[in-house]
Amino acid sequence: MSKDTSKFLCPYCAETFGSFDELAAHALAQHKGEPEPRPEGMIHLTVNGQEFDIQVQPQWTLNYVVHDLLGFTSPKMFCDRGACGSCTVIMEGRPILSCMSLAIECDGQSIETAEGVAQAKHPLIDAYVKHHTMQCGYCTPGFVTTAKALLDKNPDPSLDDIKEALGGNLCRCGTYPQHPKAILEAAAELRKDQGEGQNG
Repeated sequence: MSKDTSKFLCPYCAETFGSFDELAAHALAQHKGEPEPRPEGMIHLTVNGQEFDIQVQPQWTLNYVVHDLLGFTSPKMFCDRGACGSCTVIMEGRPILSCMSLAIECDGQSIETAEGVAQAKHPLIDAYVKHHTMQCGYCTPGFVTTAKALLDKNPDPSLDDIKEALGGNLCRCGTYPQHPKAILEAAAELRKDQGEGQNG
């Protein structure tokens, strides 16, 4: 993706700009008294295929940046202790807990959230709906991203593989029995699509 798609995000009001100079001028005019944005505080993230340049503070988590500043609201903040999996995103093909990851350490990384999984029309989404894997739905995006990372790595998982992969995802509504059904169906659909692609 070309650099002109990058967005420079104001850390104070989340307004986006086409260049760092525009961001710096905005901050000087609109946020007097706040620390001036500096290029060395900038990180570059690709989230669901969109590129962003944003100045971050050392203590900001990836969850705060992706959810609160960039507006991808699927990674939820539940425990804020890395114990529930609700904030899970996929970074460079691996599921990670965004509440436990510092944004400044994710510079240059590619992130996928449940919004990205849905935009790609991944069969997990329809399977999750069909098998009623959610009640309140708060934990569902974390399950979806974890399941997607599993299927990317293992397109034909066993029930034990699925249980092990989802071991860090908690659901207060008790939807656990439905997730393996949905994941197994999505896996079968993916294999079917790959087989048709090879035969065609």
